[in-house]
Amino acid sequence: MNNKRYFTIGMAGHIDHGKTTLTKALTNVDTDRLKEEKERQISIELGFAPLYENDELQISVVDVPGHERFIRQMIAGVAGIDLVVLVVAADEGVMPQTREHLHILRLLGIKHGIIAITKIDRVDEEFIDLVRDDILEELTGTVFENAPFTLVDSVSRKGVNDLKNLIINELKKQEARDINGAFRLPIDQVFSVKGQGTVVRGTVYEGAVEEGQALMIMPNGIETRARQLQVHHKPAKSAYAGQRTAINLSGIAKEDIQRGDVLVSSEHFIVTKTIDVALLIAGELEYIVKQRMPIKCHIGTAEVLGKIVFFDRNEMKGANAEVLCQIRLDQEIVTKRGDRFIIRRPSPQETIGGGWVIDPKGEKYRFGLETVEDLEKKKEGTPKERIIAALLAAKSLSVQEIVKRTSLSEQELIDYLMDEEFLFYDNKEYTLVKTKEQIEVEITSILQTFHSENPLKLGMNKAELLQLINRYPKKLSEFVLEQGMEMSVFAKKDQYIFLNEFTPNVPKSWQKRAENMLAQLKMDGFKVKYLSDYFTSAGIPNDLVLDLKRFLIENEEIISLDEQFYWHADHFKMAVKQLKEHTALEFEVGDAKEVLDLSRKYMIPFLEKLDSLGITERIENKRVWLDKK
Repeated sequence: MNNKRYFTIGMAGHIDHGKTTLTKALTNVDTDRLKEEKERQISIELGFAPLYENDELQISVVDVPGHERFIRQMIAGVAGIDLVVLVVAADEGVMPQTREHLHILRLLGIKHGIIAITKIDRVDEEFIDLVRDDILEELTGTVFENAPFTLVDSVSRKGVNDLKNLIINELKKQEARDINGAFRLPIDQVFSVKGQGTVVRGTVYEGAVEEGQALMIMPNGIETRARQLQVHHKPAKSAYAGQRTAINLSGIAKEDIQRGDVLVSSEHFIVTKTIDVALLIAGELEYIVKQRMPIKCHIGTAEVLGKIVFFDRNEMKGANAEVLCQIRLDQEIVTKRGDRFIIRRPSPQETIGGGWVIDPKGEKYRFGLETVEDLEKKKEGTPKERIIAALLAAKSLSVQEIVKRTSLSEQELIDYLMDEEFLFYDNKEYTLVKTKEQIEVEITSILQTFHSENPLKLGMNKAELLQLINRYPKKLSEFVLEQGMEMSVFAKKDQYIFLNEFTPNVPKSWQKRAENMLAQLKMDGFKVKYLSDYFTSAGIPNDLVLDLKRFLIENEEIISLDEQFYWHADHFKMAVKQLKEHTALEFEVGDAKEVLDLSRKYMIPFLEKLDSLGITERIENKRVWLDKK
């Protein structure tokens, strides 16, 4: 079992405040000199360097000098950045980019930080105190309000070891990462190495990966394998959450991957273009944020254009305001509940805000407070409530699909799914007991209506019934039907479904006429008229004829000789009995005519009916009784 902990810290602050020099002083690596053309093997991306490692801890540092680069790298994980060193030069103090970085750190939910006042040899102690007061004022009300301060001069190395020790001690206080979940690495760089093939790099967002492991590149679902791993220039058999990793992939071309794709070990992650979010506005905005306005969304390592959709307003402009809304993207991304994002105005460029994903599989909702209230429930929901919400939306899900929608681990999920509110069926699916009961009620209601409107019919065609409840997964509806039949609520004959308690019947308003029609048919014996004539004579309307005819056939009250002639069932049985009693095992048409005294128009259809029912078998010009005793 691996008990080692892996962390990545970020350097943030205004340009030229000494972030790169400080990184070099801490790590002995000049991150500005790690140019791509110098690389001839798998290594760590420009800007990353090892800071510290022992048997219990490994710490990497990333220098993010530019604002755009800062956004991309910081978003590439809240799981990738565990602590931020906010660098402020003693000779300049808080500058515009310092404030921007603070806003973004807050929006990304990064809570652990250290304030490093650099270039202290350039100013006297009194000025340093002024800078410290300036920073404290700027940090008031932020998560960095109580962050520790340290004084550093990277050139003389004054305070460098103190900062390094402070970083180590602060990280020792933090909880270890969960390296047991599904592996996820947002890709931020793709290149080829001669003789090796395609290499991707990124910070392991969660889980772990091993050399030789089968992986998948999302959102396109391309299968691949981790041929080789490297962590900080060194070959490695495994890489864990928090580590900066390069992976040599097999069987895939560089052109098939791009920055923003995600390397995963399972299909637990949702591919989506619509996300429900809790959005926090960055501060006082220069421009109003309007309904459905274009935005650029930074999530993972992806930068995707899209639009913002509000449900309780048409515009907003205000500091520290949270709104529950939706982001609809132009391209698919891979994300899960809890992932952090930043949205910016594409032009003129401005950071609008950021927040976290409430539901990675958002749907189209109505404008109104009811939708916002539903989003609030999703946001605040306990794990169990999130499972219930996912099953209410999808009706039926596998464990893997619930993991995707709730961002719970599979083990957590199994524990909750033991609750009696959940129902396991089909050896792989879960639904809610109340959803199963709701479907049963709907089927019962549909069948009751059908029986009321079609009392002559045995039941409803199963395919037609399932179509009426097609908002539920077919496999779930079929399961409810099977359960209902086992409990004798429903019954089935051939393709027809009916309530177990129902028996087809002639409507009271037509019972007398149906009885008269049958009586007339019976009175005419063997020498009947066309069946349609009997319906007409009895005054039975055309729209009832087919159903009544089917009813009389299914209840074995009439038996067809052919499409036109039907006998009353009593006469049919009588004819069979007389014929059996007065013929040998084999007989011909002439023999039958002598017994029943029927013309060919009745005799031939009658004998063919006997054949079709398996009572007789025709062999050349003769018939043989199959059941004569």
